[in-house]
Amino acid sequence: MRNSTKMIILSVIAIGFCGLYLFHDLNGSFDYALPRRAIKVIAMVLTGVAIAYSTVIFQTITHNRILTPSIMGLDSLYLLLQTVVIFFLGSGHFTIVNRHVNFILSVSTMIVFALILYQLLFKRGSRPIYFLLLVGIIIGTFFQSISTFLQVLIDPNEFLRVQDKMFASFNNVSGELVWWALGIVILTFVVGWKYFNDLDVLSLGRDTAINLGVSYDRVVKMMLVISAVLISVSTALVGPITFFGLIVANLSYQFFNSYRHIVLIAGASVMSVIALVGGQWVVERIFTFSTTLSVIINFVGGVYFIYLLLKESRSS
Repeated sequence: MRNSTKMIILSVIAIGFCGLYLFHDLNGSFDYALPRRAIKVIAMVLTGVAIAYSTVIFQTITHNRILTPSIMGLDSLYLLLQTVVIFFLGSGHFTIVNRHVNFILSVSTMIVFALILYQLLFKRGSRPIYFLLLVGIIIGTFFQSISTFLQVLIDPNEFLRVQDKMFASFNNVSGELVWWALGIVILTFVVGWKYFNDLDVLSLGRDTAINLGVSYDRVVKMMLVISAVLISVSTALVGPITFFGLIVANLSYQFFNSYRHIVLIAGASVMSVIALVGGQWVVERIFTFSTTLSVIINFVGGVYFIYLLLKESRSS
């Protein structure tokens, strides 16, 4: 089956799930329920595309298909920021209550952290990308330790508010924040569009890419920035989803027989829409909100991650 045919089939399935989520059991509530469902669908599509895009390009520049951008510690920084604000200022502070302020604070903090980290690690010449990953793992673990320590000391009532921030949720997404995030993601895509061909060459390795005329260090730095922006926006909008990018990216690699990143990213994006919209419908209609979508995704993603590790160990 050709890749174009596969893409059409996946797109039809994604549109079908979106239509099912929007109109199933609507009972004529077009003025109240439909606009709110539409905002949630847009948020899920936006989050899925951002995570899929960032994960594919991150795995390309690291040449490792079991890594995700969360290894840089951005998810841990987000949770630390929310924990620190609630611990010292309380859950009633305007930085928590006001979603717009919280969104701007979270996105700006994560992006500034990523830029400072990249600047410090790359300012003294070219460093191996794995050195950056090692530093990201250490910083992420450090952030998690501080968050856990503060959560043990925090008031139990305040901890409930922190707990809400630990898992991704599409139930209370702000409509205005969705449009803000959409603008940032579209701008990021416009900037990253011209690098798709360079990513195809980067997948051949550093030396080969340099020999073929690609400015390797510049492209890698730009892709790291784009990945950080997308993950920051998606995390600040709905919360952290650890293993979701790992699932959709690897499924795209297996389903599409192509090296072209425009195909792989588009395929991963459509798969992410199917997983998020379809999964959210199952959570709401079948499980009746007894669990959250992020818990299911992290469980399935964790099992899939173990499978990939075992597969890689057998192949080596």
